[in-house]
Amino acid sequence: MEVNRERLAANFTELCEIDSPSREEGQISQRLQTIFRELGPAEIVEDDSSGRTGSECGNLIIRFAGNVELEPIFFSCHMDTVQPARGVQVKRTGDLFTSAGDTVLGSDDKSGLAACIEAMRMLQGEGRAHRPVEFVITTCEEIGLVGAKMLDPKLIRAKEGYALDSSGFAKVITHAPAANRLTITVCGVAAHAGLHPEWGVNALIVAAKALAQVPTGRIDEETTANFGTINGGTASNIVPDRVVIEGEVRSHSVEKLDRLTEAIREIFITTVADWRDPAGEAKGAPSVSIEVRQDFPVMQLDREDRVIRRVDAAAQSIGMELSYEKAGGGSDANIFNGYGLATAIIATGMTNVHSTNEQVELQDMVDLTRLLIALLTESSC
Repeated sequence: MEVNRERLAANFTELCEIDSPSREEGQISQRLQTIFRELGPAEIVEDDSSGRTGSECGNLIIRFAGNVELEPIFFSCHMDTVQPARGVQVKRTGDLFTSAGDTVLGSDDKSGLAACIEAMRMLQGEGRAHRPVEFVITTCEEIGLVGAKMLDPKLIRAKEGYALDSSGFAKVITHAPAANRLTITVCGVAAHAGLHPEWGVNALIVAAKALAQVPTGRIDEETTANFGTINGGTASNIVPDRVVIEGEVRSHSVEKLDRLTEAIREIFITTVADWRDPAGEAKGAPSVSIEVRQDFPVMQLDREDRVIRRVDAAAQSIGMELSYEKAGGGSDANIFNGYGLATAIIATGMTNVHSTNEQVELQDMVDLTRLLIALLTESSC
């Protein structure tokens, strides 16, 4: 089947030029529903997640019944983009797409969406038989995978699928780390820094002593840790009585994740417990509270898993050679795997994402479309 390159290009451009920063996905949701409805789906479902995500709309699940006896699969994309994302104008130079202005392009993740639409247009237009498929299109991915986290997994009938959401091309992500987010609040005692500094307990100093002992950066080949923000104090002449630190730990090993998270907790608790009043006049003692939240679960797929064997067979059927890699970041695929839905990540060709230098080649979107069609039609897959 020959991909309609110009139709794909026009659809991609249209989607990119619809503003859809996180929580403002209402317009693109309506457009996607209109496009897919013209292709005769069995069902279009918009869930009730908007009340929990703060988005203008819910996640979309678009089902096509299929007409061959093959296992159903799903493809996942997200409809939101990072900022700056308002007033996007697409510039096409040959077959290279970039932003014409000072915004992102939006190929993250509209390159995936455009390929999904073109694949179904080709299959429906030529009446070609295909397996049952669901398109799971989430909101608020870019602000913490929020849409996927609020999605009821029972709405997805397929047990396996592919998230079309990674830079590069001809690449499949099989592993991604789990992550914990940490909010650490160190409390001290406020005092006038000039009149009675001895009465105070400087929460910033206590926090700094703990942070100086905490392992950060790349801990090993599987594990990283970072502290990204620290906020506290009210004025230079007041001993700060409260500091809030935000950080994260990531690892491909859940055991290492738990161990490092606990080590950080112990460092802060011990530092606070070991505090001594140098002048003996402080009006209190420091304390610490530590909140740990799972940001996303680990993603671990084996080359022998059916979801990987299927995409490998599909790629071979169209003469495409795939590479298989581990990632350092999280995506909706982590959440779906956590729901028990085996989900691999397929790269879409986008590069320089999350920047105004973002770009994508038309040929990469064409080849992605061919891969999706193979996944939907090849009986060996």
